[in-house]
Amino acid sequence: MVFETKPKFVTFDMNGTLIKFAINDTMRDVLGERLPAEVADEYLRICKAYRIDECMGAYKPFHQIVNDSMERASRKVGLEFRADEAREVYDRIPSWGPYPGVTAALNRLAEAVPLVIITNSDTVVAEKLAANLQAPFADIITAEQMGCYKPRLAAFEYMFDKLNVTPDEIVHVSASPMYDHRPAAIMGIEKKVYVDRGFEHDEYWLGYERITDISDLPVLFGLPRPDAS
Repeated sequence: MVFETKPKFVTFDMNGTLIKFAINDTMRDVLGERLPAEVADEYLRICKAYRIDECMGAYKPFHQIVNDSMERASRKVGLEFRADEAREVYDRIPSWGPYPGVTAALNRLAEAVPLVIITNSDTVVAEKLAANLQAPFADIITAEQMGCYKPRLAAFEYMFDKLNVTPDEIVHVSASPMYDHRPAAIMGIEKKVYVDRGFEHDEYWLGYERITDISDLPVLFGLPRPDAS
């Protein structure tokens, strides 16, 4: 399929879609031997669930989301919580880089349509991560600006207002049906692309185009793949 109508913007989730969201590896590294092998998988699983839960409440900065989810997960598995370790995990986030092929795909797509990031990150961190992508963005919309996190519907309402668009005027791209494609569908965004990174189940009934290679994204807009000669 090729999107027949050029959108005003292509909007992107960033962490986990464009940037490799390496928080599990980071937590393993920071906690080191304090995270016993027999509880590590459960700790990381429940920590992810607590991050989602923390995002659904009243807004707090993302460093607090990281702190509180790690504290709750530590209590759940009987691990001593240390706030300095949670802060170190957060402080390493700006060092994360893109998945292979992302920078080339974004730059190819930017030849045809403006790109926008909408991310569950604080503004300073989001700007550093976006710089790691080495691609042009018309806007970077952050949780700090929105005063909430995806999958809150208010995040998408803020984006519509900020960009002065209606749902039919954008294409939204994300690797997360949970954080992005479910609320996007509810808010009337029909043109969606699911970049299947393998960490969530395909929810095809949400009506998105599914790709497994980010290099295929420009093709959906009638552009050649970035690796085409």
